[in-house]
Amino acid sequence: MADKVTLVKPPIMYKEAQKVLREIESITGGKIISYYNSISGNICQNDVNIFHEIISEWDMQEDLYLLIKSDGGDGKASLRIINLLRQHTKRLTALIQGECGSAATMLALGAEEIQMGPLAYLTPIDTSITHELSPIDRNNNLVRIGHDELTRVVKLWNEEQGESNPYPELYKFIHPLTIGAVDRASSLSIRLCSEILSFHMTDKGKADNISKCLNSNYPSHSYPITIRESQRIGLNVNEIDSNVNNLLTDLYSFYSEMGKKAYTDYDENNYHDNAITNIIEAVGVQYFYQIDKDWHYKTDERRYIAWNDKSSWYRIEGTDKEAKPEAIALR
Repeated sequence: MADKVTLVKPPIMYKEAQKVLREIESITGGKIISYYNSISGNICQNDVNIFHEIISEWDMQEDLYLLIKSDGGDGKASLRIINLLRQHTKRLTALIQGECGSAATMLALGAEEIQMGPLAYLTPIDTSITHELSPIDRNNNLVRIGHDELTRVVKLWNEEQGESNPYPELYKFIHPLTIGAVDRASSLSIRLCSEILSFHMTDKGKADNISKCLNSNYPSHSYPITIRESQRIGLNVNEIDSNVNNLLTDLYSFYSEMGKKAYTDYDENNYHDNAITNIIEAVGVQYFYQIDKDWHYKTDERRYIAWNDKSSWYRIEGTDKEAKPEAIALR
């Protein structure tokens, strides 16, 4: 099919991003790593390997700046990334210009200081999972189940029904093993936050309070925790330098161009996805993960299946204006 149409491909804006990163480093005086997830991307275990590829040969840094833009992902990967970065720097600062949600908030917790711009926000870390025994939605996909949602259902039931047991009714819609898995995931989330904070916060009680607050005290997973509220819950958060914030705005506009949806329709049941999901970059090198596969809609199963998958991580390095992306295999 690909031979019959011209595939939509995202632009690679390496030179533009490199120029901005150098300008930011000239202001901050420390090394910088940018970490950007597009709307199709999330924090995942493979990202840890890419961070290692970038910093493995670095000397110990006095100051390291981590630029974060993501709506979340795997909290265990966040812990591993922080564990890796802390081995290469004495002080870590998180720079946030916009969205830094869920597992990305966990990532920011690993920094001694979080600097936030006018549009920046963290979010609560209410755990939700997709279990193999989760209910099915109308598109035949597994539904994500949130711990806060389950807790509120039980609370409302008890308020309305008194001492009666709500679980026999819940089990009609949600498998008991799924409920158990959600509860376990919530405990894991609190533990991850506390462990990440412990890299720089010696007051265990304070770290536990922040972790429980982020996991339990908010009515919405997408609630925007702005700079004032971040300070109130005990985080070391300050306003970002205005010049750095403006440069981050430029940088993320380049990444946004790279991360746009890149779909090519073959017909009503088939299309190609060529989107860039994750970008990790430092001065002199850029890594990005690019989806490259076809999707076919199986009408009888009411779901899409992937085939012809050539997705891969790519690397661009050096200052050569003609530098081209090279597909890599992770070690």
